[in-house]
Amino acid sequence: MKDSFSTLGELRVADRSLRIARLPELEKQGWSLGQLPFSLRILLENLLRREDGEAVTAEDIEAVANWDPRATPSQEIAFMPARVLLQDFTGVPAVVDLAAMRDAMQAMGGEPKEINPLQPVELVIDHSVQVDEYGTAAAFLINKEKEFERNRERYGFLKWGRSAFDNFKVVPPGTGIVHQVNLEYLGRVVMTGEGDEPFAYPDTLVGTDSHTTMINGLGILGWGVGGIEAEAAMLGQPISMLVPQVVGFRLSGRLAAGATATDLVLTVTQMLREKGVVGKFVEFFGSGLEHLPLADRATIANMAPEYGATCGIFPVDQATLTYLELTGRPAERIALVEAYMKEQGLFHTASSPEAEYTDTLELDVSTVEPSLAGPKRPQDRIDLGDVKRSFLDQLDSLKPPGAEAASTNGGARASLGDEEFTLDHGSVVIAAITSCTNTSNPSVMVGAGLLAKKAVGRGLMTRPWVKTSFAPGSKVVTDYLTESGLQGYLDELKFNLVGYGCTTCIGNSGPLREPISEAVRGANLVAVSVLSGNRNFEGRISPDVRANYLASPPLVVAYALAGRIDIDLQTEPLGQDRDGNPIYLEEIWPSPDEIRETVQASVHSEMFTREYSEVYAGDEQWNAMPVPTGDTYAWEPDSTYVKLPPYFVDLPPTPDPVADLAGARALAVVGDTITTDHISPAGAIKADSPAGRYLIEHGVAPKDFNSYGSRRGNHEVMMRGTFANVRFRNQLVPDVEGGFTLHLPEAETMTIFDAAMKYKQEAVPLVVLAGKEYGTGSSRDWAAKGPSLLGVRAVIAQSFERIHRSNLVGMGILPLEFLPGESVASLGLSGHEEYAIEGLAAGFSGEFQKGLPYVPAAPTARRPPSNHGCGWIHHRRRCTTRMGGYCSTCCGSC
Repeated sequence: MKDSFSTLGELRVADRSLRIARLPELEKQGWSLGQLPFSLRILLENLLRREDGEAVTAEDIEAVANWDPRATPSQEIAFMPARVLLQDFTGVPAVVDLAAMRDAMQAMGGEPKEINPLQPVELVIDHSVQVDEYGTAAAFLINKEKEFERNRERYGFLKWGRSAFDNFKVVPPGTGIVHQVNLEYLGRVVMTGEGDEPFAYPDTLVGTDSHTTMINGLGILGWGVGGIEAEAAMLGQPISMLVPQVVGFRLSGRLAAGATATDLVLTVTQMLREKGVVGKFVEFFGSGLEHLPLADRATIANMAPEYGATCGIFPVDQATLTYLELTGRPAERIALVEAYMKEQGLFHTASSPEAEYTDTLELDVSTVEPSLAGPKRPQDRIDLGDVKRSFLDQLDSLKPPGAEAASTNGGARASLGDEEFTLDHGSVVIAAITSCTNTSNPSVMVGAGLLAKKAVGRGLMTRPWVKTSFAPGSKVVTDYLTESGLQGYLDELKFNLVGYGCTTCIGNSGPLREPISEAVRGANLVAVSVLSGNRNFEGRISPDVRANYLASPPLVVAYALAGRIDIDLQTEPLGQDRDGNPIYLEEIWPSPDEIRETVQASVHSEMFTREYSEVYAGDEQWNAMPVPTGDTYAWEPDSTYVKLPPYFVDLPPTPDPVADLAGARALAVVGDTITTDHISPAGAIKADSPAGRYLIEHGVAPKDFNSYGSRRGNHEVMMRGTFANVRFRNQLVPDVEGGFTLHLPEAETMTIFDAAMKYKQEAVPLVVLAGKEYGTGSSRDWAAKGPSLLGVRAVIAQSFERIHRSNLVGMGILPLEFLPGESVASLGLSGHEEYAIEGLAAGFSGEFQKGLPYVPAAPTARRPPSNHGCGWIHHRRRCTTRMGGYCSTCCGSC
């Protein structure tokens, strides 16, 4: 490595000597790093340590050291994360791709084992458990048994990967949620290398789950990427990125009684979404950090994808060291973290100078009010007292297409056992304490337990139509709830343990009881879910639920007691006690002192040490599974879970030349905030969908379909599931919900998959037209892989979410943006036009390949053979990915 700035030095910790790239040396050379945000100091160290004159140059280092807060990002750097984090929904396709690369390497006469992760890779199996059984003591064991029955082949494949690849570890199912496991165990804060003269350096990572940012709460810089970028990082390739703008978020004060960390994060999410921080770093600072426990910081950091930032990071400080000690990290690790961070100027104290930021926001934490967010987006925060009004105001927009007005619907009768009841719009049918966002935080979990205790004491019970579940992110949660005696009260309210994993939040809520489902569907009811998660997008939680609200765990319990969302919990009673007296939420809400004292008495370091002592071992079911062997994977031709993908089959030694696009048709025309859940759903597979029909044709009964997320190792299922979300709205077929479109020019209605296959036979390329925030949500590479396999060559949108835009480029789909102020509607586009993208071939073969700016000749649009009888209207779009192309369309408004 080079050392242009003479920063290489030594750090001694106890009896150990470690090499470091010393940031203070740059201070001596005139750079004022004290004004640089902590997150950029971490990037700066990453470049100093890896300077080689090629991937990382002295100019790159100077660009970060001289960072201009107000400048538009333009300097590209090569960031190398220290490790890669996977979960099984996104990890299985990543390992499938690596296995396919080994096959391709072998076919080309190479050594398959050369395809191997060069960076540490850790995969946590957490997304496959579903809530089939609930409300009973046996729920955990029943759901676990079904999890292994459904996923045995996937788990066997991951066990093969664990043995076949170096630097690849797998945390077995039933351990916890990936981000909570990362926070409580995997996160190092400071990494150390191997060899005689090992380096010490900041722990950094990328992960194939967008909520990888949760680790930012521990002061570790990391964020979510698509599987394609993650695979490149695994194989030792740096991630190209522009030096970002950094928005500072000043916190002051402390939470008032009645408010929770969940309310705080919903407030922060709303503020930052309104500010606009897509593609930017967010860094938290201010006097409020002193009163913000690390678990609260992690809750805020977790939801960076919801507020749109690349990351939302807190600096390392005393709270970090305290948390490392609480969670059982070795004493020598804690000593190293403290010594390294202080030596490097990366340790925050009350006297640390305030950094310069691109922009700042401020929040007095004491002003935070109890809140929910919904019914469709995490940033749509609602004060608790306004939830009823908000739901009623939006009710008609939530009902199914063609359903009668809400005011004329009298609900539906249903029964479970001996209990009969009426369900109506606003009935809460799912109440789930779930997701790493909040189950990582003892204060809100204990708060839910204390509220349950008081509710049971007053004779309250959850409503019979509510599907309740409790799915913590680690076994430590059940340890401290059991020790405090609160788990028993949650059990009495039917919040029994259903599994350790990402359940309802990812769409693994499982089916509702059949009488409930029939009543909801038969009466076209707008049923509701309330969950302590981070995502509430349309169609994600359950196909029977049309309104989804994020809430703190105590409020999840409260709404399960009320059984409906159209209630003002601040003025209306939850129910009645045994004497018929009304019981109000404020009467059973735990005080801050109660919560704090219970947490202090019941959360112990020994719990973390015990539960993580054999984190990679697995239980009897996991260890009894056979492990396939060999350097290459023995693909099973009849498998419906894991299939050899087509990307690397017959791979040519050199790629085909890039060509212009002509005669393209619109596969879909969509509005704003189309999420990766809309594009590549993770939940249930309908029997009458293209994916369902495929599985039935291959001998899979509907009861064994599992979920789209679990089938991501099979491209045949996933391409059929693309745009198959039950709430997907395609403006080409405005009166239909789900994955349907028109095949043009004859305008025949069919499924998107069937239309795409017909277009493929006709050699017609495809585009998607979209509004703002296309690709919001999870870092789902299948939201790009699926459209690519369907033949989509470009997406033309008003704006893109960062991760999804990168995924599209990685799969050869061109992300194009309309000019500012223009849109599908303003240009009069209907989606019935033909589309052309010109200038790509010339750009790639000429100036673009030389790295020079390229401006193509003015594009032309050819008139479709029919449908128009007058002149042409041409619309030109500059390509946002620097590929040198224009999009030109005949708008069809004539």
